[in-house]
Amino acid sequence: MLELLRIRNLALIEDVELEFSPGLNTLTGETGAGKSFILRAVDFLMGERMDKKLVRPGKEKASVEALFVLPEGETVIRRELSAETGRSRVYVNDILSSQPTIRDMGARLIIHTSQHGQQKLLSPAFQGEVLDSFVPNQNLLPERNEKFAVLNDVLDRKRRLMKKFDDIEKQRDFLEYQKKEIDRVNPQPGEEEDLEERKKILKDRERAGECLQNALNILHGEIGMLDNITLLTREMEIIARLFPGFDEDREAIEGLRIRLHDLDSRLRRGPDDLNDDEVMSLDDIESRLYDLAKLKRKLRRGLNEIMGLKAEIDENLSFLDACALDLKSLRREEEAAAKGLKATLTTLNRARQKAAKELSIRIVDELTDLGFSEHVKVHFEFDTRELYPGCEDMRGRLMWVPNPGQHPQPLDKIASGGELSRFLLALVTLRGNNEKNHDSLPSLIFDEVDAGIGGLTLNSVGAKLRTLADRQQMLLITHWPQLAGLADRHFLIMKEVVSGETYTRCNRLEPGQIKGELSRMAGGGEQGEALADKLVK
Repeated sequence: MLELLRIRNLALIEDVELEFSPGLNTLTGETGAGKSFILRAVDFLMGERMDKKLVRPGKEKASVEALFVLPEGETVIRRELSAETGRSRVYVNDILSSQPTIRDMGARLIIHTSQHGQQKLLSPAFQGEVLDSFVPNQNLLPERNEKFAVLNDVLDRKRRLMKKFDDIEKQRDFLEYQKKEIDRVNPQPGEEEDLEERKKILKDRERAGECLQNALNILHGEIGMLDNITLLTREMEIIARLFPGFDEDREAIEGLRIRLHDLDSRLRRGPDDLNDDEVMSLDDIESRLYDLAKLKRKLRRGLNEIMGLKAEIDENLSFLDACALDLKSLRREEEAAAKGLKATLTTLNRARQKAAKELSIRIVDELTDLGFSEHVKVHFEFDTRELYPGCEDMRGRLMWVPNPGQHPQPLDKIASGGELSRFLLALVTLRGNNEKNHDSLPSLIFDEVDAGIGGLTLNSVGAKLRTLADRQQMLLITHWPQLAGLADRHFLIMKEVVSGETYTRCNRLEPGQIKGELSRMAGGGEQGEALADKLVK
């Protein structure tokens, strides 16, 4: 239930607060006073767009705030409109929220049966939804949606599988060429780096061998160092005996001779790893590196990428081989999903046809109560939409014959605004009757439901509104005193000018004030007073 509505700085409204009651709340006033604009503010609160020009001149923002009392507790919704940017912000219980969230909430908070609601009624999709809401087994529609989603998932996977198959099949020759080139060279992980390292080692060893040979040539050449150092040692022994002061030099020369002989032995043997047997020669390594470089140029990738490419090619070619089995499995899934969907649709369509007959009778009864001719006829025609070969979804479309002798036509062909309003009233009444928990029913807003009617029809509409308001809260804008007199709470909307500025005011009428407003609505004078007296009593 909408308990409190506050509107600030919106158009002619500076600050208006309305506290609604359960049951019937009427809003009356002169044409142009701003009655419909108050309901438009409610629509803005529920997610509809509003022009920033509607922010009251001189104000930074406009705001609409409402307190809803629901079975699970109180909810406060506030929406603000910036005069500068035209952007809006919405809050639920003072927490920033989003417009889609509010729109989703709006369906269970408010039903606004204004001109927008009339246009919605003309939509075949909405008419189909109305019929579906009267199908006794309400699990059928979610079941249909679930099974249709399962089938669509299978079809989507099948489409993606076929697309992948076609894409890979087009590249099969190229993939097999790449695979052949890679298999011929058969590169291994890290092979290129390993070969470069081994190449460096072999070149270092080759250079080391040359140096060893040069050192040996120096020691044993035409004027060999070993022979000369041996001769020098002998001479130094004689010199040291004759001149003791050279004994230290003799010892140094002798030590050098011993070191050179030791060096000679080690040079002849060479380093321990110099003559290790190699699996690959330097030429073999160069040839292998050339093959790897040639493969990289052909495929325009590094070796690591080529290794990944090989795995990808193997996977794709394996996919082509296994695709037939996968496709066969998906076709079995598709067949089972389609069979399940068809069974549910068959049951649902039969339930729709049965519900359509019963609902047509109930709508006619409601319309007759609302002043339509006793000859009015209503029925549903069904459009069949094929969701999948053999799976037909029948959607109901509301057709009516207002007068005998006419052919059934859609509502938009022959229904006037007043007739559409009463159609909406009839459907809202029936849908509400269908609900078991009346505490969770949304608040109803009726604007212009009394357009184009009068006399006995007006009395019928009033009785229907009163009955409906006893079940769920209603906000009603009306120009008829007969309807306003049925209210549990009556609000008067008026305009006034103060210091050159225009304001829309909203006053809740006390019992003593209601008679005067009803008299005004009835045209004033003695006749107006008399009708007002009758309505008040």
